[in-house]
Amino acid sequence: MKLEICTGSYEDCLRAERGGAHRVELNSALFLGGLTPSIATVKKVLEKTSLEVIAMVRPRGAGFCYLDSEFEVMMADAKEMLEAGVHGIAFGFLNEDCSIDIEKTKQMTELIHAYGKTAVFHRAIDCVKEYEDSIEQLIDLHVDRILTSGQKEKALMGADEIAQIQMKYGNLIEILPGSGVNAGNLAELVKKTCVVQAHSSCRHWEKDMTTTSSGVSYAYHDAYDYDCVSEELVRKLVEAAGEL
Repeated sequence: MKLEICTGSYEDCLRAERGGAHRVELNSALFLGGLTPSIATVKKVLEKTSLEVIAMVRPRGAGFCYLDSEFEVMMADAKEMLEAGVHGIAFGFLNEDCSIDIEKTKQMTELIHAYGKTAVFHRAIDCVKEYEDSIEQLIDLHVDRILTSGQKEKALMGADEIAQIQMKYGNLIEILPGSGVNAGNLAELVKKTCVVQAHSSCRHWEKDMTTTSSGVSYAYHDAYDYDCVSEELVRKLVEAAGEL
């Protein structure tokens, strides 16, 4: 069972590795769903850990229909990170009608494969109107892996859909379930879907005493100040995977 941890910093990656994770999806700004990490963060993770690193390429929050100017930056970011040595790139391109943007996906996938790396279409796939047709398009475009919750809020809620695509397409494209996956539900998810890998945030919240001071606040959570990976939760997830 291969476990991928969604990380938002170099420190998150250190915690993920100490917890026993195999692979990370490296982001920034996880509170926005994950944006492109800095190249310094990418290089530091590659230098100081033995993790397989999938770098996110996403220039802003919200959806996945990008302007040409945004696409130019995404391609440049991907190229820089591939040259730094990441093992793959996570991305997603949709048209306004929530169909796959074929041309942008083709260009990004070809760039990634030119470096011999893994092309991962992220949970933009959960926003498409025609789920299986879109997966077939990604297969035709030679995308290597999709991250999906089965078009539901949480992967366990979409387990039936994930099981169906795993059975139908699992020998053609890797199916990576994610969203709400934890040590307590991993076994049930695997039993229902027959997947061989999973994606989890193992999220923990921390306080920073300087977040609110003198009547000024930079908080984006009611009770805590920022989210990060919990080494303990990663370890529990790894232990749960070892029992499968």
